[in-house]
Amino acid sequence: MAESVTLSGTTSPGLLASLDPLLREWLPRQRWFAGKGRPVTGFTLVAATELLPADGRLALYHLLVRVHQPIALGAEPRPGDCYQLLIGAREALPPRLAPALIGHVEEGPLAGRTVYEALHDPRPAEVLLEAMRTQARIGGLRFERETAQEIRPGLVPRMVTAEQSNSSVVYGDTFILKLLRRIVPGVNPDLELPLALAHEGCPRVPAPTAWLTAELAGESYVLAVLQPFLQGAADGWELALRELAKGEDFGAEARALGRATAEVHTALARALPTVTLGHTQLQLLADGMIERLDVAAQAVPALRPYAPALHSAFSALADLAAEGRTWTAQRIHGDLHLGQCLRSPAGQWWLIDFEGEPSKPLAERRMPQPPLRDIAGMLRSFDYAAHSAGPHAQGWAEACRAAYCSGYAEVSGSDPRTDPVLLRAYETDKAIYEVVYEARHRPDWLPVPMAAIERYALSDLT
Repeated sequence: MAESVTLSGTTSPGLLASLDPLLREWLPRQRWFAGKGRPVTGFTLVAATELLPADGRLALYHLLVRVHQPIALGAEPRPGDCYQLLIGAREALPPRLAPALIGHVEEGPLAGRTVYEALHDPRPAEVLLEAMRTQARIGGLRFERETAQEIRPGLVPRMVTAEQSNSSVVYGDTFILKLLRRIVPGVNPDLELPLALAHEGCPRVPAPTAWLTAELAGESYVLAVLQPFLQGAADGWELALRELAKGEDFGAEARALGRATAEVHTALARALPTVTLGHTQLQLLADGMIERLDVAAQAVPALRPYAPALHSAFSALADLAAEGRTWTAQRIHGDLHLGQCLRSPAGQWWLIDFEGEPSKPLAERRMPQPPLRDIAGMLRSFDYAAHSAGPHAQGWAEACRAAYCSGYAEVSGSDPRTDPVLLRAYETDKAIYEVVYEARHRPDWLPVPMAAIERYALSDLT
């Protein structure tokens, strides 16, 4: 358990050793921990920074910790995942912080203290915002911000409890801080793309106000992003479900969302380089889809009867590539669905969370791709919403599909439905991914993507 880098000279080298037994129990229980199902065998301290001194009533540590676990069967050996932790230490934990408990330290520099997830505590959260406001440099941590945007002191923080792969804190209904949990070196699209869109003047994405980075062993890490909090905004998924439950039409919202998506795509195409995908790249794209289908069919028996018909969606794409068809690729959202969209009370749509699919390598998430990949993700999201309301709602999904594509065409000048081969390939690939995910994590939801799989297979046979 070597401690390779220490950012703050006042951090005791025994800190991680004293936390080790507590973290082994606590980390796997966190929603954002990606290594579930495999035991934690050890830790390496990548970096540690003391944000509040241990001699006070409250100690506060910023840690980057690499987690070691057994390698999954058939997987290639690689370093363990690195996680960002904000650890608070008190002599006794107030009752209001009981849900944040990590445990009681028995030995080491924090012996006799109780440690906890500090984002639940207003004081540590205030420390982070103040550091961003003042553009602080603490150890190897760099708190940076857009100086044109004011950050008022004294904003009251509260942690957002409904989280998945990251953690968020809202400050006085003015800002929201997204703290990335599993971190990798390199340019993170969750900061890169909103900054690029802000410089293009695109109003459909909240412009970053401040961010936290670290430089470690010659590599840069993005650790957190602060953006305006969209007060009163409705989550797109929850809004769609509410309208479905009331039997209300969602066409106008879907059209507006299509326009917003096109505005983001066109701004990204202006801001960042685009490329042309020729025969070789498209063949690789189709081959990757075919490989994912074959692997999925082995993992989920219910998929096997449909596999031969589904292959045709991908072979049709390869055939077009062989005939010389090309597509333009650009930077896209990468994981677009209704839950990644917010609508203001006045009806304006925003797109959020540009991190892409966290399970994929950063280099892959930053690759230019055809915008139809985002569009297919949204169309699948309409289908998911409809099936949550029962099979009678399929017409609702089709109406949303038409309205969304029409809205997209109004801004982009190109209707996604006029490119049916690539769109069908992406929709089929997405549904196959959903089948595997639901079979592993939410078996009760498996009928939703399987219904789509059956439709796609029948349409490919006709």
